[in-house]
Amino acid sequence: MLFPATADSPFASFWMAGFECTDQLNAFGNRVDFLSLTGHLPLLDADYELIRQHQLGTVREGIRWSQVERRPYEYDWSTVQVLLDAGRRHGIQQVWDLCHFGYPDDLTPLHPLFARRFTALCRAFIDFYRQQRPDDVLIITPINEVSFMSWLGGDVRGTSPYCVGQGWEVKRGLMRAYIEGVAALREADPAVRILTTEPLLNIVPRRRAGPAEVRRAQEAHRNQFQSVDMLAGRLCPDLGGRPEYLDLLGFNFYYDNEWQLEPYKTLPWGNERNDPRFRPLSSLLAEAYERYNRPVVLTETSHPGIDRPAWLRMVAAEAVKTLAAGVPLLGVCLYPIIDRPDWDHLKPWHHSGLWDANPRAATPGLTRLLHEPSAVALAEAQALVARQLAPPESVVL
Repeated sequence: MLFPATADSPFASFWMAGFECTDQLNAFGNRVDFLSLTGHLPLLDADYELIRQHQLGTVREGIRWSQVERRPYEYDWSTVQVLLDAGRRHGIQQVWDLCHFGYPDDLTPLHPLFARRFTALCRAFIDFYRQQRPDDVLIITPINEVSFMSWLGGDVRGTSPYCVGQGWEVKRGLMRAYIEGVAALREADPAVRILTTEPLLNIVPRRRAGPAEVRRAQEAHRNQFQSVDMLAGRLCPDLGGRPEYLDLLGFNFYYDNEWQLEPYKTLPWGNERNDPRFRPLSSLLAEAYERYNRPVVLTETSHPGIDRPAWLRMVAAEAVKTLAAGVPLLGVCLYPIIDRPDWDHLKPWHHSGLWDANPRAATPGLTRLLHEPSAVALAEAQALVARQLAPPESVVL
């Protein structure tokens, strides 16, 4: 059986699986295709069978914009059709990323036609999807992690458009497309649900920092919300954002999402030294909820290596705290569910999924090695959260 989300949730299950689908240009200018590299596309049916065995009924998938639109305004949905058909066969709910880091070869967020092309893609996807599934709940992430991509492509030359000092302009370009895309999606299908997916951070000053440094850290912390504020029209209203564009607020949280600003240093997630600057995940989720008053989702979370089970148990405990505090947390997505390699060097493999790849195999992406301690921790986490979600009359004392 699946561990369901709350009754008013659009998700089929509280615990979800995310399949890495980036198709970006990496730091060396090479196009990557993780849908194929991780083996998910050739092993699609097997992957869906595996996640069902672990009571994961909702997945995050991506269409790979660079593959769908190889020529302007001409769309090839054949691979997306393969994914859709597999979802139907296995009873898996699919949440769709339209842009998960990758753009067509002739576009960057700074291109004058970027927003127009993305809006056309949004309309085309709705038409393609609704012709087959007119009544399904359709949940879409227009552009994944705008904040991260603005920094990676706009400030540190990690991807297209390979800029330094242009993060703000890249963010505006991405959010212009995002906002116009949401308007187009809602016009084409008023029932569509919009799921944002932004990093969830805690940025702090060093101990005994002076007032100016404290203010810089506080500003950096607030800036994590710029993209969602733009979507809501609170920031840069000239982009066209509106409060009603806020729907489902997804946040991505990893072990290195809390850091000291000056000098940069991550805060250990276990907080063994009881650093008062460290904040539990439940506190950060509550802050985001209080800022926007919309349901929240942990849309990405994982930990590499041997700490995976401990991370899962921490996430489950924090999910229970979040729910107990009255914050409407609708789900947790394990991302990636299948192991993935580094974007730039395509090795080593991260060992951060529920299933590892075998790096010694001729084709590591075609191997699936269950990480047993993580599977045990996941089952415990699912049971813990299920008890919190259960109606009072169904709890057996």
